[in-house]
Amino acid sequence: MIPKTPEEQLLNAPKTWPIKLAVALIFVGVMAWSSSATQAAGAQRAGIDIAINVLTGIIRPDLDLLLNFTRHGVPYLLLETIAIAYLGTLVGAIIAIPLAFLSATNIVPKFIVALARGIAIAIRTIPVMIYALMFIRVVGLGPFAGLLTISLTSVGMVTKMYTEYIEDLDKGILEALDAMGCTFFQKIRYGVIPQLLPDFLSTIVYRFDMNLRDATVLGIVGAGGIGPPLIFAMNSHRWNEAGAVLIGLVVLIMVVELFSGRVRRKLTRGY
Repeated sequence: MIPKTPEEQLLNAPKTWPIKLAVALIFVGVMAWSSSATQAAGAQRAGIDIAINVLTGIIRPDLDLLLNFTRHGVPYLLLETIAIAYLGTLVGAIIAIPLAFLSATNIVPKFIVALARGIAIAIRTIPVMIYALMFIRVVGLGPFAGLLTISLTSVGMVTKMYTEYIEDLDKGILEALDAMGCTFFQKIRYGVIPQLLPDFLSTIVYRFDMNLRDATVLGIVGAGGIGPPLIFAMNSHRWNEAGAVLIGLVVLIMVVELFSGRVRRKLTRGY
């Protein structure tokens, strides 16, 4: 059979434009239907004034609050936010380890996998704010409610990531260690942990980066951290104080983003 030229292959290629047109029409239809549920009444003058006041507060922040190193200052509240995110990430990552091994299809039977994954999916289903309101009702206002919320919300995502890493284990390494006569614990020490540790640590660092932002939002409902002073300042129209808090948040997120990016790159790529 004589090979076809590129021109002949192009002419004889299956006609996919009807499918593409149908997909495009469906996309446009879904966009139009979704837009119908959105009512944009336009920006009111009061909203524009608030936006201007917020920007003015950022440009001229309250330095007494921004540089106040007492329990009521921005540095201490940012440190409290970091502590909530750090401890919540650590607790969630530890709880996720046994749940991830129970969710791995290459380790446990399928009925156990279904049960463990069902628990992880159920945890991921509930939004973080709902967890925060629930724990506030249980333990009251304060950082402990934020810690419990961050811990539980971390379990769902971290379990999913851990499970994928466990299922991608190189079995050849384990078979080689088994052929060398290594014991069960030696195979875990030299065959499992070295494969999983970099990915596990990278996931923890990434989740900490996410939890830091969540901890900031959780403070708005009273779960500790930098959120309460921000919402109180905005409700009281103290824009200079709100600007000081926002500047502290921006600096904190930039520093953590730079640090976490370098750590993840070091763990995954080795440089």
